[in-house]
Amino acid sequence: MSRLELIGRPFTVFDPENKQHRRWYFEFVRSSTWGQCPVRFVVADDQGDLVTMIQRSLIKFYVEREFHKAEVPAPLVRQKRQKAVDN
Repeated sequence: MSRLELIGRPFTVFDPENKQHRRWYFEFVRSSTWGQCPVRFVVADDQGDLVTMIQRSLIKFYVEREFHKAEVPAPLVRQKRQKAVDN
């Protein structure tokens, strides 16, 4: 085991549903450094760089969250009762 594995930050996959992950990304955007982040995010091979990967996953997360709520059930339509006819 190398010394870096003992003292280095643990690796994790960015999860946009994890509030702590979003908070760490916000701190990065605010400070322009990952220095205070207690973990190292893993970048998938097909994503390019870390920031782009996180931005894409956050956009997908927030768009799905916003528009899945927009699915409102159809309004109730009341049927009028037919009047009884006296002969």
